[in-house]
Amino acid sequence: MTQPTPATTAEAREAPIRVLLADDQALLRSAFRVLVDSEPDMEVVGEAADGTQAVELARATGADVVLMDIRMPGTDGLAATRMISADPELAAVRVVMLTTFEVDEYVVQSLRAGASGFLGKGAEPDELLNAIRIAAAGEALLSPAATKGLIATFLAQGGSPQEGPDGAEYAERLAALTGREREVLVQVAGGHPNDRIAERLEVSPLTVKTHVNRAMAKLGARDRAQLVVIAYESGLVRPRAD
Repeated sequence: MTQPTPATTAEAREAPIRVLLADDQALLRSAFRVLVDSEPDMEVVGEAADGTQAVELARATGADVVLMDIRMPGTDGLAATRMISADPELAAVRVVMLTTFEVDEYVVQSLRAGASGFLGKGAEPDELLNAIRIAAAGEALLSPAATKGLIATFLAQGGSPQEGPDGAEYAERLAALTGREREVLVQVAGGHPNDRIAERLEVSPLTVKTHVNRAMAKLGARDRAQLVVIAYESGLVRPRAD
């Protein structure tokens, strides 16, 4: 997936990216804070030790991106992400789930709950910082490999979602898409960035972006990660064994 460069992100934003850290390990939060605050285009605006506090601080601080640990005592990251996604006042907040194991049964559940993607706790510092920038730019932290492998596999095995519209309801919403919007949705579900989709469909990247935005509006998706989930759960795209 083509990733936004720091320069591109800085040009698109007038203010630093506001980052909220949610993890029950104080030492890890401190390490993340030092890393994030060292960047000129982002700042830590709060720290939460559990999911309930994370939701409260997301409201209070106006955070753009929440780095959310999946496993926390009390209200875990998964439940907190659902709460953030369900709150219209927090519609602009992007959640990046942090997990010890990137191939984790909770990963797809977090995407269903409204997360923009996931990142392993063992990621390199540059990966973490880039993940924040990608999420803030409205992109999904899903590479083609992750989409075709982990996402497809777990959606195929996990049945219908416990929260939100089920596959049948998504299928009904798909009827509102134009033929081109459906084509673009299939490409998004494959983990392809706009530039690559534009090449495949022989249109401009701006046209692709327009179709993506319209598909998100019609399907009620927060971002590209949600489009991937909808594409699979509606049956528009079928998981492949490879």
